[in-house]
Amino acid sequence: MRLHTFRAMGTEVSVVLDDHQSIDRVRRFFAAQERRFSRFDERSDLSRLNADPSEEVTLDPEMARILGLAAELRSRTGGLVDPAVGAAVRGWGYDADFDEIAGTRRRASSTSSPVPRWWIDGDLLVRPTPTILDLGGIAKGHTCDLAVEEGLALVASAGGDVRSAHPEAQVELVDPWDAATLTVTIGCGALATSSRTRRRWTTDQGDAHHLIDPRTGRPADTPVLSATAWTATAVEAEAAAKAILIRGADGLAWAERQSWIRSALVVWHDGSVYATVGWEVAA
Repeated sequence: MRLHTFRAMGTEVSVVLDDHQSIDRVRRFFAAQERRFSRFDERSDLSRLNADPSEEVTLDPEMARILGLAAELRSRTGGLVDPAVGAAVRGWGYDADFDEIAGTRRRASSTSSPVPRWWIDGDLLVRPTPTILDLGGIAKGHTCDLAVEEGLALVASAGGDVRSAHPEAQVELVDPWDAATLTVTIGCGALATSSRTRRRWTTDQGDAHHLIDPRTGRPADTPVLSATAWTATAVEAEAAAKAILIRGADGLAWAERQSWIRSALVVWHDGSVYATVGWEVAA
């Protein structure tokens, strides 16, 4: 097996390949997904969809597929994971690749209001206009899932969203201060971590982060610094971790009630760590 690391989709991507898998194919696949779902590239499929003034749009199969997943995950998380936060993310100053805004002071023009309601029926997207969709985390998780499911890689990780087809796969968990905490076995499954300490910036209204609460249109106000979820797929893990973090104090209790979440772990603002049962910690 071989480990390769490269840059794509605005983050670091790592893949584990067997002797028959090609790193060139994996790179091309992630690049194609970035061209399709980037909100920073005006030529991307997502940017063109966001710029379309129509309230009803017929989608191509891949866009319909990922927005169908997004709608399902919105339902599973009680509306806490919703790509329609795009306008709020942009309004709070995250309007360019994070490497460009890190260390700068941004002007926040966002108002505190819930995100617009949209729905999808087959390949038909219906939304009020303007509705700005941000598929960042969902696209990364979905891409890792496809890379593994289509046999391009044994393990794929993008920005911490990990999908594995290796029964002995292990993942090292890192706390919000970049210190390794423990190594867990995820086997044939997926894991993702959401953190409000990673993508942070300063605005004229105070500090902001990229995890927007769809109920308010503001960066989530939560005692949880980071949340990690173990599920069957990376796109599910991404959604679960984000929902746990936004829910805050009752995030773990909610996770324990969800049959699709295998285990979860949170780090609180004071450094305390809490977890549900089910983690298999590597020796």
